[in-house]
Amino acid sequence: MKLSDAFTGALLAALGIAVLLYSRGFPQIHGQEIGPAVFPSVVAAVMLGCGVILMFNGWKARAERPWYEVPDWMRSRRHTGAFITVIAAAIVYILLGDIVGFFIIGSLTLLVLFLVLGVKPVVAVITAIIATAVIWYAFYKLLRVPLPWGIFTAYAF
Repeated sequence: MKLSDAFTGALLAALGIAVLLYSRGFPQIHGQEIGPAVFPSVVAAVMLGCGVILMFNGWKARAERPWYEVPDWMRSRRHTGAFITVIAAAIVYILLGDIVGFFIIGSLTLLVLFLVLGVKPVVAVITAIIATAVIWYAFYKLLRVPLPWGIFTAYAF
């Protein structure tokens, strides 16, 4: 789906304003000039500026392009199914990640996505397992991000 830049810019500007207003409520750190609100405020200001520019350019081009246009890929069952599968996989991971655990749900999620996107089954299985192990190592060991163990909680290390 292709939306007008004016509409997209308005959404981006609104999001920037919302983040600016929300970040004003962040607590100040005593003795520090730069607090936790600085980075979100800077990002929000950039978002707001980009949104205004997009709205202006979209408004200028309103006679040349429609406000809404359905792209060719949305007419394809295969591409639409793949898109829906990616969204569903993210939801399934969110719902079952803590229960099943990262290794199982991550591997199954990647396997399903690979198969839906046309990867050969043998390659999909091997790649899903290796990619899950690499992602686990990068996040759990290197970045110290806690990942759910699920049914392997007794074996967590």
